[in-house]
Amino acid sequence: MTTRRAFLARVAGAGTAAVVAASGLAACDSSSDSSSGSGGGHVESATAITQVYGDGQKFIAVAVEYDTAIDTSTLTKTSFTVAGRTVTKVYANTAAALADQGKDGPYIIVELSPDDDSALLWGGMGGSGGAAGTAQPSASSSASASASSSPYVIPGPQVGSTGGPATIKAAKGTVVQAGTVTTTGGTRYAADDTKVATGHTVNLIVDDFQQFTYKDPKTGRSLPYNLYVPKGYDRTKSYPLVLFMHDASLISTTVRATLVQGLGAVCWAAPEEQAERPAFVLAPQYPEVVVGDDYKPTSLFDTTVDLVRELTGKYSIDTDRLYSTGQSMGAMMTLGLNIKYPDLFAASWVVAGQWPAAQAAPLAKKNLWVTVSQGDTKAYPGENAIMAVVEKAGTKVGRAVWDGQSTAAEFAADVKAMEAKGTMVNYSTFKKGSTLAGGLANAHGVEHNSTWPIAYTIEGVREWIFQQRK
Repeated sequence: MTTRRAFLARVAGAGTAAVVAASGLAACDSSSDSSSGSGGGHVESATAITQVYGDGQKFIAVAVEYDTAIDTSTLTKTSFTVAGRTVTKVYANTAAALADQGKDGPYIIVELSPDDDSALLWGGMGGSGGAAGTAQPSASSSASASASSSPYVIPGPQVGSTGGPATIKAAKGTVVQAGTVTTTGGTRYAADDTKVATGHTVNLIVDDFQQFTYKDPKTGRSLPYNLYVPKGYDRTKSYPLVLFMHDASLISTTVRATLVQGLGAVCWAAPEEQAERPAFVLAPQYPEVVVGDDYKPTSLFDTTVDLVRELTGKYSIDTDRLYSTGQSMGAMMTLGLNIKYPDLFAASWVVAGQWPAAQAAPLAKKNLWVTVSQGDTKAYPGENAIMAVVEKAGTKVGRAVWDGQSTAAEFAADVKAMEAKGTMVNYSTFKKGSTLAGGLANAHGVEHNSTWPIAYTIEGVREWIFQQRK
């Protein structure tokens, strides 16, 4: 089982691509001498590498390409500097990709701290998009509310509100060879103060998704979406499909926004995840708020189902292994879709969402895993009401309270303890306040928003989802 730390720290081999766009520095002929001029003259290009974390996409490494293979054993953290960043690890590799261990090759990987203030590329929604303005509170309002004794309820989104482009910074860096670099042939390239700017970007996992637009003949609506097709896709085999639906703060015309905001979509397409559980991953990018507090969704609600069915006809997808998940608005859609289309999904993961309990009876027959923070003043009571309906229908609900600051091993044990209950509906809640690492500055101090950056790192729940069949 892949640990949460391993997933967050590495996506080894993902997004490996040939590096293009030379830096413009002239390459010098190497020789067998013990030294051969400065290192800058032997650099051919520099590539930025990004990775998605729970709080968004970050610029976490630079791959410096040399004109010959480099001896990885001679490299240290002080061999390179990157302007404004903290270097955590330096090693050679055969490709512009991260690795657990270095190997001799023409690329030197300069890993950077994801905790640097300038690491985060995801900037949220820009402009005055309606969804972004109504779906989440401001940091100041949540902080003042948290300081008072009265509960804070997040204002609901306005159904039909539209959004504009997302704010995603370009991954750009300037690298300098600060120490001697030695080739596998023994030639030493002396330190050089030449500044080499990144000219290409590899977005781990994100680049593995394709972008399309579905035109629904039934509703007449168009829905942009991201689709991950399993590597080595074989039409003679049958694959599951995971549908991820984002929250209302992400209503946008930027199709890949849902891939870089957090882990909800990309966690299912990580190389180690696909190695154990190969699957299609579908992540629509909604241009409007599909469902709000009146629980009367727009036509994109049904278009989402039509898109899933369209894909099952186009690809070799097992209709007995269709899975859905979502956060906030996406969690509401997950619940609503399971109620309106009870025979569609084999299992669903509901993260920080709610639906009217009066309509929840069909959920008693579904394989569900529900995750919510006890400090979520809307979704938590909403889910409690749904669980009461499910239990009244005679379905046993597995319950557990988890610490949001648990380690990967502790979460794995938590999942196993829940699985041991043998229940088809599992309700895991994060202890109040435990998702707010770093205090009120994290996720605006609101335990609604701080639920999903943690939830989607828990591999055991994903594993449980894939074990379910219709």
